[in-house]
Amino acid sequence: MIYDVRQVTTYRYDSAVANARHILRLTPIDRNGQRVLASTLGIEPEPVERREGNDFFGNRTTAIVLDRPHDTLTVRVAARVIVDAKAAIDTKTTPPWEEIREMAYASTDLSPTSPAHYLFPSRQVSLDPEIRDYAAASFPPGRPMLDGATDFMHRIKSEFTYEVGATTVSTAPSMSFALRRGVCQDFSHIMISGMRSLGLPAAYVSGYLRTGRLPGAARLEGADAMHAWILAWCGTEFGWVGLDPTNDMVAGTDHVPLAVGRDYADVAPIDGVVFGSGEQHLKVSVQVTPVG
Repeated sequence: MIYDVRQVTTYRYDSAVANARHILRLTPIDRNGQRVLASTLGIEPEPVERREGNDFFGNRTTAIVLDRPHDTLTVRVAARVIVDAKAAIDTKTTPPWEEIREMAYASTDLSPTSPAHYLFPSRQVSLDPEIRDYAAASFPPGRPMLDGATDFMHRIKSEFTYEVGATTVSTAPSMSFALRRGVCQDFSHIMISGMRSLGLPAAYVSGYLRTGRLPGAARLEGADAMHAWILAWCGTEFGWVGLDPTNDMVAGTDHVPLAVGRDYADVAPIDGVVFGSGEQHLKVSVQVTPVG
């Protein structure tokens, strides 16, 4: 599937910002199953400094410095991306989850895709005992790894309510779990917390969903905005498998990954420091249009 991706992010400030420094993670890159044909990143006002690079996890980063007073920051992303269809995996053919746990803890691989980086607490994902106990119901002894993870995803979809405004970007998984409501970031953090608490590697993905519906298909929650889902490690044979708890589906050609990390803090699309006073107001528009 070929997509044209368009995103416009605008910050409006109540009072002029004297200067600012930001890290942007808004440029898609080639990944397993994804190829970027073209991409541009436009920034207004024009930065006095701009440096492109990659972080440890391989995500594309753009570091910028703004040294003139401004009351608006606008970032425009345009990209054309090919997302390849992946072969379906029979969930019951994956190894038992206990075996996956042993393999992950025994791994000596420290490359960015190693399961070792996704086993432990991270900045925005704690290992909460209540979430652990909730997740454990999906992982009885001997259950195949992906079968258990898929069941965990089903339960989050059926027992939690998608509600914009119920949480914020800094809400802890324990709070959204207690509320039984939130958005894609919350559901992904809850699933990651539960799996890591059982010793199972889980990563966080930020990206996009196809905009609009296919004929006869239900609307995807989180379309028309940035989206989040998880990657569950299913062993050396099956590797990382994307699971979207917000929509109760395996991540496939409807999903366009942008950045991967341990949690939202690793993949925040715009991060940094501004020197000014007053509040800031964020507006984001996203279009992911199939073109072939």
